[in-house]
Amino acid sequence: MVPMSPTLSDPAPADAGFIQRAAELTSAVRETSPLIQCATNQVVANFTANVLLASGPAPAMVDVPGEAGEFAAIASATLINLGTPHEAQRVGMLEAVAAAAAHGTPWVLDPVAAGPLTLRTRFAHELLTHSPAVVRGNASEILALAGTGSGGRGVDATDDVDASVPGAVRLALTANGHDGAAPARVVAVSGATDLITDGRDAIRVGGGSELLTRVTGGGCALGAIIAAFVAAGRASSVSDLEAAAIAHAFYSEAAERAAERAAGPGSFQAAFLDALAAVTPDDVGAFVGARVSTAVVLGGEDPAGGMG
Repeated sequence: MVPMSPTLSDPAPADAGFIQRAAELTSAVRETSPLIQCATNQVVANFTANVLLASGPAPAMVDVPGEAGEFAAIASATLINLGTPHEAQRVGMLEAVAAAAAHGTPWVLDPVAAGPLTLRTRFAHELLTHSPAVVRGNASEILALAGTGSGGRGVDATDDVDASVPGAVRLALTANGHDGAAPARVVAVSGATDLITDGRDAIRVGGGSELLTRVTGGGCALGAIIAAFVAAGRASSVSDLEAAAIAHAFYSEAAERAAERAAGPGSFQAAFLDALAAVTPDDVGAFVGARVSTAVVLGGEDPAGGMG
């Protein structure tokens, strides 16, 4: 059953095996260049494509009805981002996730501004029934999808990451036809310290830069990077949980490097693309060793009256 009042155990540093997998998975993303289908919003499409290209994967911005499903069948992974969910794009998105499920293509859901806006919130819940591998959002978006919050201020969070733990765990363990007996999906919550959980285990990723919130697409492009790392992780026997966390570490390492050279948001954006291209697998491994911690989800009473 799904725990009612989950908390996290005391954090432990990432172990040597995790550090090694982080370096190896980053290398695999560079070497294999996963093909990432992006059904994303019109505001961030260009930046998202450039972030993928700088990092190694190949972007494909295919969301047209009649093509989106065909492409999801051949893509390494798919990103569904609800930033500007016009009617035709919603049709294409549903085609894409149905084909992804049929062909075993992992996909990432980014429920931009879920909560205060009815149409996209209902659509996000509909998409959840198609079993995304990862749901990535800020704390307010995740709480809204979990049914324990009303959303943020437009695309900005009004809740902090720690407050999202119960909602993130519940969202990870509940899915269409799923009873919470095992993880159903990974949930990634972005914030000052990111939280990634499958409902049983949790990983926190520190670092990054506040400047990511000052350029359009800083969070949305992360969804595409997560998709790429999950795709490469499945080919390398790395769990979706660890793959998503390593994607965050890669992204945060690049953001920190870019912030050191940037004079402000404009120069940061260009420096960030350069940093994504320059970060090495060993850099990511070192970042995981220094800035990433792991924990176990501790449950409260479940609906049956036992302990989660």
